[in-house]
Amino acid sequence: MRKPTDPYRRRFLRAAAAGGTLYALARTPGMTWAQVAGTGGFTDYKALVCVFLFGGNDSWNMVVPRSDAEYNAYAASRQNLAVPQADLLPINPLVPDGAQYGFNPAMPELAQLFESARCAVVPNVGPLIRSVDKAAFLGGTAVLPPQLFSHNDQQDQWHSLRGAAVTKTGWAGRIADLLASQVGPQQLATNISLSGQVLFQAGDQAVPYTMGPAGAQTFGAFSPDDLGLARRAAFEAILNANHGTVYERGYAAVQRRAIQFAQVVNDALAASTLATPFPKASSNRTLASLATQLETVAKMISQRDRLQMTRQVFFVSIGGFDTHDNQLTDQPNLYAGISGALKAFYDATVELGVADRVTTFTQSDFGRTLTSNGDGSDHAWGGVQLVMGDAVRGRTFYGAYPTLQIDGPDDVGGGRMIPTVSADQYAATLAKWFGVNDTNLALVAPSLANFTTRDLGFLV
Repeated sequence: MRKPTDPYRRRFLRAAAAGGTLYALARTPGMTWAQVAGTGGFTDYKALVCVFLFGGNDSWNMVVPRSDAEYNAYAASRQNLAVPQADLLPINPLVPDGAQYGFNPAMPELAQLFESARCAVVPNVGPLIRSVDKAAFLGGTAVLPPQLFSHNDQQDQWHSLRGAAVTKTGWAGRIADLLASQVGPQQLATNISLSGQVLFQAGDQAVPYTMGPAGAQTFGAFSPDDLGLARRAAFEAILNANHGTVYERGYAAVQRRAIQFAQVVNDALAASTLATPFPKASSNRTLASLATQLETVAKMISQRDRLQMTRQVFFVSIGGFDTHDNQLTDQPNLYAGISGALKAFYDATVELGVADRVTTFTQSDFGRTLTSNGDGSDHAWGGVQLVMGDAVRGRTFYGAYPTLQIDGPDDVGGGRMIPTVSADQYAATLAKWFGVNDTNLALVAPSLANFTTRDLGFLV
């Protein structure tokens, strides 16, 4: 199966085929539709940073049981994929559940952040419409998200929380719609992607700003000399012409915004004096890109006052997690890159004095099978996610870590774990902290009413 490291062309074509050409065009690099102007609202600053791990993170090797009974069940299930018990980095959750746990040995920075209560673990979370038990799943009576175990569909489930419905909006886009009247004179959209067009940030009215990993892409032909100025004037004349179709007018509007906002963004980035070092040296371009994206996010946050920003949702991503093969080699490199980049980003928020106002969280297509296919693992369902920042009630697991046993109570076949925490609960907890009032949380997370716990409690 093709690894989904570059899903953006597929999404553009799908949006266009559904009549959403302007949706797709509005998310090419350097494009935005501004927020609806607000008349009042927030006087503080908050940011959410989504780190999406494309391909399906085998997170049962990220946070691992290390007490003997639990580890032995894990090792028997994982076979040659098991992380050696002695190599795990011990962590000590504030609320013990009778087992002991450790981070993957490639992630010392995140283990340290967990132990200092700056990071929390949400075990066995995934898309759910309603709670599911094994008997109902195997008996065909469970209400399930469609197309489980499919990369494209489960990415969209995480991004949109759509359940069985059809929607062209993501939950961050709906947050931006709900808060539009409260963000006042922000010079940029609430949602900013540094990793291409993404359903996660699409709203009915609010449209994200999409930029490159290191800044806004600019038109290279518009140099400051006479020839460049003449080119720009000619291009703007074309854009401002009386175009005959909605597609032409839409494309022209997108290009005008690209010119306008690229200058604003790049001037702001150039003014940043951020001093925190980010990891640069990497033979893996994907990992280097994650650190670059997070450094750019930190620089954007450093210019929040200049840009009059009060609420921002950033989307960054890294690919390579579709580890059907070569997992024992690839996974430690991926985890080391994530751990180093996230720690650098946390340190940057401390430098900027906003560590309690910036919450970083992970998402991924799905967890992976406990069973080994000989060289890797296959598509599954529930998995482990991480939340980081000083607003996080850290050093805690939010939800029950499952028994990692083949044919165990949460395994529906091949070591595919049924989630016991829903992606809707996860998103609603983040949205509430961000400023969405309780009555509107169901608009952000449409299946939230089907679960007893609306707020998982991992944020202050």
